[in-house]
Amino acid sequence: MKEFFLLTIISLAVISKASAEEVCSLVNGSVLIAQDAQSTYLGKIVSPYQSDSIFNEYGVYGNEYNIGSIWSEYGTFGNEYSNYSASNSYTTSPPMIIKNKQVIGYLSANKSMRASISPSVLKALCKDKL
Repeated sequence: MKEFFLLTIISLAVISKASAEEVCSLVNGSVLIAQDAQSTYLGKIVSPYQSDSIFNEYGVYGNEYNIGSIWSEYGTFGNEYSNYSASNSYTTSPPMIIKNKQVIGYLSANKSMRASISPSVLKALCKDKL
């Protein structure tokens, strides 16, 4: 049910500004967990001023030069070829967005993936709203 809700909200975000705020509110405080064998922690969807935020460009999880970041084009979770990457347009195993111990969606550039939002769209919608 929550997956459907996230998918609906994300679809509506294109239509109105209020819906974009709903997307940010829904994912605020969520954690990103990779679907690799280690279930790697990839940071939080929170204010860029928090150290573990994926939007903190100086932090571990928001830094494009850290190979463990979803923003690193050379790392497992940010390059366009890794099956665990949010930037792979064909992935079937992108990072999960988890809130209150439940998967509410996926961070993925794969436009065919249900209940997903691309990293660039998430950043554009939410970086300055959290």
